[in-house]
Amino acid sequence: MYAYDTVVEAVKGLKQRGYTIDFNLEADRISCMKTPLALKPADFEITEFYRFEGASDPGDEAAVYAIESLNGGQKGVLVTGFGISAEGVGEEMIEKLSVKR
Repeated sequence: MYAYDTVVEAVKGLKQRGYTIDFNLEADRISCMKTPLALKPADFEITEFYRFEGASDPGDEAAVYAIESLNGGQKGVLVTGFGISAEGVGEEMIEKLSVKR
């Protein structure tokens, strides 16, 4: 596992290693705005996970996920605020993104 000090470093490092798709979180899937690619929780794996905590501002907290599709090998990055809440996100997606260390 790699070590990064910031979200920007993590995203840059993942992109250099082939995680080139920028994923967005939706209620029941992750999708890419530039392509028709959309993956439900059963369609992808989280291959790496990085958590960043703001030293003084909770708004600086974020999670960076390295995502790989199970069919086709598409690889990308999902950046979310830390602590996925149930607001607008389905239970299956919350469970998928709840990475256990």
